[in-house]
Amino acid sequence: MGAVDAIWLHMDRPENLLVIDTLMWFEGTVRIDRLRTVVTERLLDRFPVFRMRPAEPLLPLGPPRWVDDPGFDLDRHLVVRRLAAPGGDAALQAFVEEHISQPLDLAHPLWQVWLLHGYRPDDGGPVGSVVLARIHHAVADGIALAHVLLSLTDPADDAAPPPAPPPPDGARGPLRAALHLFADLARLVRPEAAVDALTLAWQTGQVVDKLLLGSLPRTPLSGTPGTAKRAVWSRPHDLAAVKAAGRATGSTVNDILMTAVGGAVASYLVARGADPVDLTAMVPVNVRAEGPLPAELGNRFALVLFPLVSTDVDARTRLDRTRERMDAIKASPEAAITFGTIGAIGLTHPQVERLLVDFFSAKAVGVLTNVVGPADRRTLAGVPLTGVLGWVPQAADQTLGVCVFSYAGTVRVGFRADAATVTEPELLVAGFDAALAELVALGGSAAPA
Repeated sequence: MGAVDAIWLHMDRPENLLVIDTLMWFEGTVRIDRLRTVVTERLLDRFPVFRMRPAEPLLPLGPPRWVDDPGFDLDRHLVVRRLAAPGGDAALQAFVEEHISQPLDLAHPLWQVWLLHGYRPDDGGPVGSVVLARIHHAVADGIALAHVLLSLTDPADDAAPPPAPPPPDGARGPLRAALHLFADLARLVRPEAAVDALTLAWQTGQVVDKLLLGSLPRTPLSGTPGTAKRAVWSRPHDLAAVKAAGRATGSTVNDILMTAVGGAVASYLVARGADPVDLTAMVPVNVRAEGPLPAELGNRFALVLFPLVSTDVDARTRLDRTRERMDAIKASPEAAITFGTIGAIGLTHPQVERLLVDFFSAKAVGVLTNVVGPADRRTLAGVPLTGVLGWVPQAADQTLGVCVFSYAGTVRVGFRADAATVTEPELLVAGFDAALAELVALGGSAAPA
């Protein structure tokens, strides 16, 4: 296990489980026998870590290890259930919320998949199966796991599945972890982004101040998390309309979506009787090299602190400020600095890890990620995949996780919230929908369908 992977294993706690959850909706019934075959051939055979469990390190100061689970049983990890009648969105939400609050069994591989039958969407959409997949962050980062799950699917035209990854490159001890760290760090510090030494020193000082001195104000999103979590999600929105708004305003799709999340936070704070405030979120940045995923997977990402824009009423002003902040982060060494910091933390004692992770996690209300999925329709075990959504975990006392996921011409958002603190997460969904409609209108389109 890599040193960075070990961080997420050690940071697991009942109040905030370090597990990445994904929902996949299907038009039709997914057969369990065909799903078992796909999971065996494309998950277990390609990525051996899904047959392994965590074990104590061989050396006192070494990271934990992945070892083969001698009692591995696919039936323990791939389970069929039927949603409570009538099988609508409320039944699906209740099932998700019950299970994302439960820890994975450390005595076995850290993943679980439920195949849910009997789903009947409230909006009259296609009746079919739903898959809920839960994979621990110690196995891999969210971007990698999204690719892993989508590698189980095929293009709708029945083209060949993606190629298998290269064979594992051996055990991942501290030395190998350090070599991976330096290689990935070198990719972040690119020659084409080079700046003079004085500018770099000034930017680095700003980032260090941000990491060490920043703090969050008290808001209705603040509190001590409990074990129960809420999971809510939006309807699918038209991605073409979002892209049109981006072209009309000189913004990226990511700028538009991050602005909509800031609007959702603003509307929630106002609804709870508070003034809007620009809260900071942790945003993952992929640092993995291009190419097939390695068989051992692992975590390859940096985190940047992004201040959401919530204090401006005007949608265009919020968008402009979001774009400026995002561009400033892209031009700064923040991702390189935080990636190096994460790697260094992973080489410390678990008790020191916990103290440092708690310190940095307190700088943000939660984690916000934007996952770009396939542009074309996919199938799983021969059944059309109609929608995908994920929920990112939170660390320490964070109360909110936000995942924006685009797939096949649509985009939707999911919020995972602490039930004791964020008592009405549905307001966040409504706020996102309203904010996105305002932004889409800037491109001359009607509200997304």
